[in-house]
Amino acid sequence: MRPLPLQGMCSGGLFFILENLITETNKVNNEQAYLNKVGICKSHKDKITWEQRKLGEVADIVGGGTPSTGVSQYWDGDIDWYAPAEIADQIYIDSSQRKITELGYNNSSAKILPPGTVLFTSRAGIGKTAILARKGCTNQGFQSIVPRKDKLDSYFIFTRTEELKHYGETVGAGSTFVEVSGKQMANMELMMPRHFAEQKDIGVFFSKIDTIITLHQRKCNEQ
Repeated sequence: MRPLPLQGMCSGGLFFILENLITETNKVNNEQAYLNKVGICKSHKDKITWEQRKLGEVADIVGGGTPSTGVSQYWDGDIDWYAPAEIADQIYIDSSQRKITELGYNNSSAKILPPGTVLFTSRAGIGKTAILARKGCTNQGFQSIVPRKDKLDSYFIFTRTEELKHYGETVGAGSTFVEVSGKQMANMELMMPRHFAEQKDIGVFFSKIDTIITLHQRKCNEQ
């Protein structure tokens, strides 16, 4: 399950979401047990100051590339190389189906992306996301979001997946082949907390909610 949209929301509103989530999951579990498990307390209701920023002000948008498939020396190496079809409902991703060699990497426009990068599919199937758990690269079907240090939290921007998807589909709809460019993504305007620490707190908060959901789904599957 993807995180919920956050635009214009204060931390009190975030806790309201958690309370509603608890109400639903309490059909099979105890509320206090959930609160204890994720370590959330009701004192965290102070209002967070939000401001509008362009994505390109707080992150680098990086495309990908593909080595020639006709050169065998470029393939079956140890560099992770992702394609959009690999991005599904997972939050973190740490191993690609196909890998390229250093020679293949050097002979393509692929770029090594650091851990914490939010992969964002930019072509047909626009808006699928996942967070890189270890460094890797992608093909040209991505415009990945590389957060700048102390400017953007990875999990915070991951929670904005639905907004990113909607924006990408909207600005990419004008061309024959639906695709959103890196420049277009960099120009996307988002409401976000003024301070990085507040972003990080929200990221941690929703990470814990995702953990709740995962545990709940696992328990339901076991029944």
